[in-house]
Amino acid sequence: MTTPPEPQAIAERQLCGLVNGLAQRIAEHVRERAATLGLTASQATALREMSGPVTMRELAERMSCEPSNTTFVVDKLEKQSLVERRPHPTDRRAKHLVLTAEGTALRARLLLLLAVDSPLAGLTLQEQRVLHGLLERAITGP
Repeated sequence: MTTPPEPQAIAERQLCGLVNGLAQRIAEHVRERAATLGLTASQATALREMSGPVTMRELAERMSCEPSNTTFVVDKLEKQSLVERRPHPTDRRAKHLVLTAEGTALRARLLLLLAVDSPLAGLTLQEQRVLHGLLERAITGP
C-alpha cells in the first residue's frame, strides 16, 4: 500500500502544472499574434524584448535562449531591415542591436497585438505585480 503524497508535494505539482499551462498559453498567444505580422514567435519575442539598444548576449538572456539561436533570429530580422548591428559605444568587441524605424513601428504594432486577449488580461495590474514578485522570488530563491 502506498502512502498518499504530502500536501506540500501535491501543492507543488499543481503549481508547476499551472505555471506550465500559463507558459503554454502565452507561447501560443505570441505565435498567433506574430503570425499576423509575418513573424515567427522567436522574432516576435526578440522584438518585444528590444526596448532599447542591446547586445546579442543581453537579448539572448531576455529571450531565455542560447546566443547562437539569438544570432539566427537577429540575422532574419536584419534581412527584413528591422534591426541593425552597430558598434557598441564602450566595448569594441561587441555590437549593439538597434531597431530601425521600420522595426520600431512593427514592435509598436506587435505590443498592441500582444495586449489584446493576453492570457494575463484577466488579472489587474496589481495582481500582475504580485504574480511577478512571487514568480521572481520563486526563481531567485529566498
